[in-house]
Formats: sequence, structure tokens, C-alpha cells
Amino acid sequence: MRLRFAPSPTGALHIGGARTALYNWLLARRPGADGDSEASALVLRIEDTDRERSTSENVEQILEALEWLGLDWDEGPIFQTHNAARHREALEQLLAGGHAYHSNATSDDVRAYKRRHGSDRGFRGEPESGGAVRLHVPDDGFTVVDDIIRGKTRFPNVSLDDPVIARADGSAVYNFAVAVDDLDARITHVVRGEDHLSNTPKQLLVFAALAVAPPRYAHLPLLHGPDGKKLSKRHGAASVQELRDAGYLPEAVDNYIALLGAGFAADEEFFTLPQLAERFRLERVSKNPAVFDERKLRHLNGRHLRELPADALTRRLEQFTGRTGLHAAVEITREKIQTLADFWPLAGFLFDGPVDDPAAFEKVLGSTEGRQSLAAARAALAALPEFSRENVERALRGVVEQRGLRPAQVFQPVRVAIAGTTVSPGIFESVTLLGRTRTLELIDRALARGAD
Repeated sequence: MRLRFAPSPTGALHIGGARTALYNWLLARRPGADGDSEASALVLRIEDTDRERSTSENVEQILEALEWLGLDWDEGPIFQTHNAARHREALEQLLAGGHAYHSNATSDDVRAYKRRHGSDRGFRGEPESGGAVRLHVPDDGFTVVDDIIRGKTRFPNVSLDDPVIARADGSAVYNFAVAVDDLDARITHVVRGEDHLSNTPKQLLVFAALAVAPPRYAHLPLLHGPDGKKLSKRHGAASVQELRDAGYLPEAVDNYIALLGAGFAADEEFFTLPQLAERFRLERVSKNPAVFDERKLRHLNGRHLRELPADALTRRLEQFTGRTGLHAAVEITREKIQTLADFWPLAGFLFDGPVDDPAAFEKVLGSTEGRQSLAAARAALAALPEFSRENVERALRGVVEQRGLRPAQVFQPVRVAIAGTTVSPGIFESVTLLGRTRTLELIDRALARGAD
């Protein structure tokens, strides 16, 4: 089995493209895939025939995204524009064999042809000198796309236009270049999004004209947002880089997008890449659109975070935040965060001091009762012979009992004093990590502010 992932470098790698790359990778890395005697291979091809929109910066973004996801390739990257000489050779073969012809017909000419012959009649041009090159489409019969996921789709040849396969300057257009490149790379399976389905008959006609067998095709259903509309930026992160910058782990992204429409059981959701490669089957992929829900990704990402050893999670967080010395804070926050980006808003006060949240201060410490609870907590903490987590908890719970209050009526004033807001890691763990001197200093500062 020889597969290819062939992105166009006209933008960042979006989530649908990442799923396509992942599915190709899973097939290529499946143990004993299809019982082939030859090892499966994944070819990376950069389809840069859109010369105006393709940029080297976008190529780098795509390569960076694939590497971040842990998706390697066996051959490439091969740039489609670098195969121009081979495209011209195949073009001359078709011209010489009468399968293609030069034409000066414009889009207006095509519309006029359809008005004369009927809108369901494909454009048929007349050979001319110069101009673009069009492929002859037979007037009868069907071009059949035998899709692994969608089954057979029959396209009446009479309704297909003679497609342009090369520009007037001899440069190949997309569908012709793709077919020639797939032929030369010995691609056996083309797995891509269903937005390419309309291109497939044109590519099959090229293979037929070249008298070679085409690859098998599988067109993946598109991804939708939770509202049922095509996935876009309005649903949140739209590209792999945006997911990375939002603090998701690559293994969680791989895990989640692999599940989208792949036909796994409802109670199966947590997998590593090798496990996915072993279990994934293209034949089980649904033909219906799959829903990308970032809330579900967050949940799964949280599971992956908690599976990491503390040292490994600390390294990831230090790289993400650009800070060092985070291990102790990671230990007390790991159960409360779902992404790497959740960590600093929760634990940053441990390093940079409390945030300024006037609303939280007024709500919790704006009353006499709140300040009295905080003062009692300070006295209990100051009296501890040893500032351990167990002793901190015993002291603060003792204040709750002595004053006949609910735990939140003591814990929240302490939390706002040390963190500046009402959200933090566990209060006992946070106070212990800050230490006696720093905790009492912050409480005193909050009490002085409340007295103003």
C-alpha cells in the first residue's frame, strides 16, 4: 500500500487536512497492512501549482504542523512544480496519441456551447493551434468513481466537459499534474476529503488516456462544527497551529481527530498513535459528516495531561510558558487543568503574586465577616510549629469549626488574599507551597487593603 498526503501550501494546515494526513499515516503504519509483501509507504507531496497563493512560509507551517502531530513520512516532500518536465512529457504523449488537443476556447465559449447543446451536455472543443490543452472525453459511457467509503458514483461522460489539463504556456493544471504524480509515485490508495470528489472523474480520465490503472480512492466526509455547519474559525481553533497555541497536546489532537467518523465504538476513545494504527480500518469510516467539538477535545486532552508523569508534564508546561521551576506547582494543579494554557491563569500567582481582581476582592473581603475570617486564618497559620500541608489543613479547618462557618467562608478569604481571585489550586496545597512567610505577607497586605 502506497499512500500520499498532498496539501496545497496556500495556508496553514487546517483540522480537516490534519485528519486526512493522520488517516493516511495510520494506514501506512498499520502492522502488516493488507498483508502486503512490500512495506507500506507514505509520500508527502506539496501541491504548489497555484503559483500565486503558494508560499514557502505556508510550506514550513505545514511541515511544522505534521512534525508536531508526530506524523512522519517515507518519501518527500516532493514539490509538484519540480515535476514540470515530467508533466510536459506526459502531455506530449496525450497530444501525440490524439487524446488531447489545443484549444483557445474561453469560459464564455463553454457557456455558449452548453446553451446550444443543452446544459447537461459537456463542452467538446475543436482542435486549434496554440492555446490551452484539453483532454478528450468520450461521448458515451460513464466514468465511475469506485470509492472505498462512498461506493460507486457514475458520471455520464456526455455531461463532462473536456477539461483543461495544461495552460497555453504548457504548464500542467492541478488535475493533470495530480494524476501524473500519483502514477509516477506508484500510489495505490488516495485518501482525501470529499471536496476533491468532483476532481476524481477528471483524474480517472487522465489515467484512462495514459492507459494505466488508477489508484483506489476514498473520500473522507467533511468536518462540521456542533451547529452542523462546515467547520470554520467561528467554531474556535481552525488550524493545527491554533490548537498547539491553545495548549492542546499533539497526542490528544491525534487521538480526537482520529475518532471523527472512523467508526470506533462509542465507549472507545483513549488511544495512542500505535494503537490507532493497529485498529483503524478505512472501510469503517462513515460517509456522513463528522462533528468536531472542541469541548470534547478539551476533555480528552485533560485525560492525556493526567496520564503524563509529573516530570514530563512539567517539561511541556515549561516549554509552553517559557518559565522554569514549575514542578511543585504542576503537582498541585494537574487534576484541575485540561490544556497547557489553563495552567498559568490557575497557578501564576504562585510565581508572580496575586492578580488584581477587584470584583473578587469586594465580594469576599469587602465585608467585615470576610476580613475577620481571614484574620483568624492568619493567626492559626502563624501559630503552626511546622508549616506542612497536613498542619495547614488542620489549622484552617480548625478556624471553620471554631467560628461555626462553612468551609468556603474561611477558605475563600485566604484564596483571594494569596491568589487575588476566587480560583486557585487546592487551598491547602497552595498555602503550603507559598510557605509561611509569603502567605502571611499576602494576608497582611489583603487585610490592610480591606481596612482602607
